[in-house]
This record gives sequence, C-alpha cells and structure tokens, in this order.
Amino acid sequence: MSTKIINEIRSKLIELSDEKTRISGARFFKEKVKLHGVQSKPVAKLAKEYQYMVLPLGKEKVLKLCDELWTSGFIEESFIACHWALAHKKEYTPEDFDVFEYWIHNYVTNWASCDTLCNHTVAECVMAFPALAKRTLQWAKSENRWVKRAAAVTYIIPARKGMFTDEIFRIANVMLHDPDDMVQKGYGWMLKAYSQYDPANVFSFIMEHKSDMPRTAFRYAIEKMPENLRKKAMAK
Repeated sequence: MSTKIINEIRSKLIELSDEKTRISGARFFKEKVKLHGVQSKPVAKLAKEYQYMVLPLGKEKVLKLCDELWTSGFIEESFIACHWALAHKKEYTPEDFDVFEYWIHNYVTNWASCDTLCNHTVAECVMAFPALAKRTLQWAKSENRWVKRAAAVTYIIPARKGMFTDEIFRIANVMLHDPDDMVQKGYGWMLKAYSQYDPANVFSFIMEHKSDMPRTAFRYAIEKMPENLRKKAMAK
C-alpha cells in the first residue's frame, strides 16, 4: 500500500506540473534544485488529500513514507513529507528528533525545504522536548550551510513566544561572522522573530555587534523592531 501511495502522489505531481512553473520556481534559488513544477497550493491540497490515507498507518510507517519522499530530491515531495510529519506532532517522542536530524543532514539542499521542515516539524519537537535544543547548537557549527541555517530557523516560532532565549543568542554569536548569505538570513530572521517578543534584548545585541555584523543579517534583525529602536540601530 505504501509504495502505491508514493507512486500515486508522484504521478499526480507530474500531472499537475508545468514547465512555466518549474522555470519560474527555479529562479528563487541560487543553487540547482529539483522541481516538478507545481505551485504550492496544489501541493498542499495533495498532501491533505493523502494525509487521511496515510495517518491510519501510524507514525512510524508515515515517517518512513516521508523518508521515501525526501529521497527523490524534489522540493514538492519534501513539502508533502513535512506536512505528513507535522500531522503527528502530538505523538512526537525525543527519538523522532533523530529522524528529523537525519533529514536535515542528508536530504536538505535548499532554503525552501530547510525552512518548511525546521519552522514547524523540528520546532514542534524541540518545544515539546526542550532538552533537544542543545543538539541544535551543534548544527550552528556545521560546515554544511543548510545544517547551519536549520539551527537558526528552527527557533522562528519559539522565538516569537519568547522561548529558548539562551539558545537563540548563542546561535547568533556562533554564526555572527558567517560569510554565507543563507546563514546570515537565517540567524537574522531568528533575531527578527525574537525582537517581536523582546525588542530591547535584540537591540542590545545588535548595537554590541553593529560594527562587525554582516549587513544582510543586520537588516533582517531590525526589520520588525519598534521604529525608535530601528532608527537608533540604523544611525551612524
């Protein structure tokens, strides 16, 4: 049954695909990506349509199906995998983090798959089991740009809730001078999210590191700050 479901999904993605969408979608990426050429709404609809078929199989089997989708390398299939994995968030255990970490290290090759997986699936697992946060600190030191970005974007939603303050600023410090723009945007986004909860703390961090913080990260970090703090941060 599982093989049949995967084959059906891939057939439907091919049916829904078109060359114009594939070419326009590829323009959002600097690196080469694999795209069927299906817009996000039809992909989400397809994920929901088949979710009701796969959920009764149980979490363990669903995660194996997700793994099979990830192996194709197609972004649309990674989105469906993330959708199905997130549907089991109430059943997560710390052991599931091993699966998600494996996906990050072995399958994530672009910002879209990275953010979709980490913003929700990984974040939910870390919020449910805070002790796992220490493992994301190791990601920040990785040589893989997507693993490093994963460390930051995992905390976007928790940051808005004021969670994991120590981890957020430790990750920002580790990544502070990283030359990769995808990493800079990742930790800048994380700081921006935390500024929505505690703008004063983020402002202090930015002012402390303003002289050597990459401009990309700086611009992201101050974007949602109160106007008075944003103007102070931007002043020469």
